[in-house]
Amino acid sequence: MKVAIIGCGTIANAAHIPAYLKNPDAEIKYFCDVVPERAQAAVEKYGCGTAVSDYHQVLADPEIEAVSVCTPNNMHARISIDALRAGKNVLCEKPAARTYAEALEMQKAQHETGKVLNIGVVNRFNDSVNLIKKYIDDGRLGEVYHVYVSFRAHRSIPGLGGAFTTKAIAGGGALIDWGVHYLDIVMYCCGDPKPVTVTGEAFCKLGKDMKNYVYKNMWAENTKNLNGTYDVDDSVAALIRTDGPVINVNGAWAQNIGESETYIDFMGDKAGIRLAYGSDFKVYTAEYGALVEYKPEFTMRNHFENEINAFVDCVRTGEKLPSHIDTVIITAKMMQAIYDSSDAHREIVLED
Repeated sequence: MKVAIIGCGTIANAAHIPAYLKNPDAEIKYFCDVVPERAQAAVEKYGCGTAVSDYHQVLADPEIEAVSVCTPNNMHARISIDALRAGKNVLCEKPAARTYAEALEMQKAQHETGKVLNIGVVNRFNDSVNLIKKYIDDGRLGEVYHVYVSFRAHRSIPGLGGAFTTKAIAGGGALIDWGVHYLDIVMYCCGDPKPVTVTGEAFCKLGKDMKNYVYKNMWAENTKNLNGTYDVDDSVAALIRTDGPVINVNGAWAQNIGESETYIDFMGDKAGIRLAYGSDFKVYTAEYGALVEYKPEFTMRNHFENEINAFVDCVRTGEKLPSHIDTVIITAKMMQAIYDSSDAHREIVLED
């Protein structure tokens, strides 16, 4: 299957491209980027494909069956919809789009074309996350009534002043960049419960004075622009009521607390689980009059490779994956409601 990479930045090079190269059924024909040098650098680095700067050239090629959209968020909807209408299957990086409205337009295009549209919620292909889902599905935790989500860093604003921190491009900050993964894990493991009400506040505090912002490390530091824009949330707090568990969200790219806490607590009436994000997990329960905790041991495969392999397979088989837009759009709806609640300073009731 011949594929194209649209957007040759960090996530493409760190995840999509290496995974496609390891898949025997995939061949990268194009590297596309609006910065021609980035596309050409990919050709030279990986020794395959052709560099182009206009994604319409990719979509016009009848040999291309699928594309990975790895651009900044403001181009996700436009490119994905154009690709679907050109008869291509699409794996679009997370978040699906900047807004829930844009995500709905993507879903509409998928329904009209019948082509694959998966979103890069890679944790649905994470072995640790899938084992937790099995624990919950099998009733090992009993009723999961409360989930607490923490994605907090001390000082970790990415690409300060660039695309990551410009709302018109990214759609948001810490919530839409990191929070999308955590909320998606909760929804996936808990059976995609229906969100009912959302209360949230998104704060833009520590990154506003860009020239005096102090940090230890920075993701995508090569995109930093201290003369650029910073108008997104660097921290967020939310309460989401669903027809399943209540979800508490506490997240931050940057906070004046010198601890990084990245975990999810699933609390059930029989047992609980703490997932260390991107790693393993611990189970807490009581047995025979004693408190018990244990850490399951299992093999962790590369979840990006799992994701790409599943995408390539589903194009062939027509299987609807857990990362399909029809499922993932619920997370887009919740994130939009958190931002709307923050803007209005009131609870948002979600409609069907």
